[in-house]
Amino acid sequence: MDVPEVPSKVDPDALTTVLDGRWAELRRGVRAQMAEAEFRDPVDLGIEAHRAQVLDQLRALAATDRPGLGFDPAYGGGGDVGGSVTSFEMLGYGDLSLMVKAGVQWGLFGGAVQLLGTERHHERYLRAIIDLDLLGCFAMTEHGHGSDVQHLRTTATFTDGGFVVNTPDAMARKEYIGNAARDGRMAVVFAQLVTGGESRGVHAFMVPIRDDSGAPVPGVSIEDCGPKAGLNGVDNGRLGFDNVRVPREALLNRFGDVAEDGTYSSPIESDSRRFFTMLGTLIRGRVSVGGSAGSATKRALALAIRYGEQRRQFMTPDGDEVVILDYLGHQRKLLPALAKTYALHFAQEELVSKLHDIDSSAPEEEQRELEARAAGLKALNTWHATATIQAAREACGGAGYLAENILPGLKADTDVFTTFEGDNTVLLQLVAKGLLTSYKQDFEDLSPLATARFFTDQVVHAFLERTSVRKALESLTVGSDAEVFFRREWQLRLFEDREEHVVEGVAKRLRKAADDPFGVFNAAQDHVLRAGRVHVERVVLSAFAAGIERCEDPDARTLLERVCDLYALSAIEEDLAWFLGHGRLTASRAKAVTSAVNRLCAELRPHARTLVDAFAIPAQFLAAPMLVS
Repeated sequence: MDVPEVPSKVDPDALTTVLDGRWAELRRGVRAQMAEAEFRDPVDLGIEAHRAQVLDQLRALAATDRPGLGFDPAYGGGGDVGGSVTSFEMLGYGDLSLMVKAGVQWGLFGGAVQLLGTERHHERYLRAIIDLDLLGCFAMTEHGHGSDVQHLRTTATFTDGGFVVNTPDAMARKEYIGNAARDGRMAVVFAQLVTGGESRGVHAFMVPIRDDSGAPVPGVSIEDCGPKAGLNGVDNGRLGFDNVRVPREALLNRFGDVAEDGTYSSPIESDSRRFFTMLGTLIRGRVSVGGSAGSATKRALALAIRYGEQRRQFMTPDGDEVVILDYLGHQRKLLPALAKTYALHFAQEELVSKLHDIDSSAPEEEQRELEARAAGLKALNTWHATATIQAAREACGGAGYLAENILPGLKADTDVFTTFEGDNTVLLQLVAKGLLTSYKQDFEDLSPLATARFFTDQVVHAFLERTSVRKALESLTVGSDAEVFFRREWQLRLFEDREEHVVEGVAKRLRKAADDPFGVFNAAQDHVLRAGRVHVERVVLSAFAAGIERCEDPDARTLLERVCDLYALSAIEEDLAWFLGHGRLTASRAKAVTSAVNRLCAELRPHARTLVDAFAIPAQFLAAPMLVS
């Protein structure tokens, strides 16, 4: 098979057209707005000045139509969920504190009111939230419980016609709450609803935390979390509640309500199912974090590759200094990461489209699949951001360590992305479990015991019935390494086969869980996490391949084909131990994978600048002093 050569020159605008995808018009509009706005990185700002700058920028953002995109048009919104997430994603090109604060206000606080509340809450609050007349917080995480939301300790007890919100001990104090330390006036507080002496699980309540003068309301204690490693433009705080009374209507009651006499009712009978359904409505924030991490990664790569084309180091035998991006070692730092960034971009775009198109009445299996994909892509996007921004910093040497050159700030600000909106390790576990919930509609409990039983009863049988790809793999491995490696079908089949084998292996390990469910599950957790990761990697490769199919420019398409090859082969190279150990690659072919990655780095080197220019990052976000003209 002849692999088409990439043309010597490819129009970056043709790539931008493909990357911009479904919301291309919105992306162009957001870029134009960004270019018009005054922007400065908070390199030399103290915490208070940074917070003030971010609030000013938030107010400027509120003057546009972007914050309202995801809300109901009846309350001043745009009814465009995908556009809303895309606009948040693009804020990741700039000060990430602004992205996070905007996400707290309109994504988490406003999103909770919209998705967990009913008409009475929408009428009362949504316009004020969109217009920034009501600044709010999303008070879920506690000192003692973060990922384990189901066991939060804050209580909301129904008594005398209303609820009393209480922090029973220090472990129940709300922690790391954005907008709480300075600007928030109200919080969506997640607490255990207690009525008639019975706990009905975690529900959300609208609780005022400051009065009109900005002072804490009686019974509410507020502390500033103080300096953080990054994102210091966000006023994170701690909240405590000492028997704070709120009216019955403060309960966001879409999934559960309490009558005047204290009787509890819900359209979902199971407490566990109700809890997971409630959390499932709130995935927009998780999707936005993954997309914003992708934007920050693109910014870092654009800076590092531009610098790599300018910086010269050491002489050739002819006496010419070498541009550092011409060194294979330098290419290895940046170009596989660039290829993975493209792959994740197409997967993210596909996820946003699914989020936009899914209807609230969609089958539970479809909802759970979306939640699992959102969890997995958030994990891979944010881990990739952490690794790639570090690689970009190293690729720029001492210049990359100077705050004025943006990379240190990007590194600090994105570091927490791996653990907020869901700890990545927990999220990958949810992905693995999501592979199960898609098979069984009434699967309610994601505990280790339920997981183990479900694996035993359902998954083994389901996977045994799947058409094996191994025979197809054998037919696709005929030919030279060059012929095999650049067959997209072979790459996809290899990823599918790995996923099938890993999940089957998890099922076998968990068959003994009936005797010791926690111990067996804990011992197999590494295998469970691998199952989640390889599933998402397969989804990402499939999305990249589908994105290429939408490219109408032949030269751009050829370039994208090679970038996709680099993503696939570098991912295989990273997991060579598995492919060798499980007989999917011979030793000689495994060595050839590394040679193929090197070849692709050399082939794509002349197009590195084109590939980052295609991100169309507004020029003001790339104004680093190290990039001398």
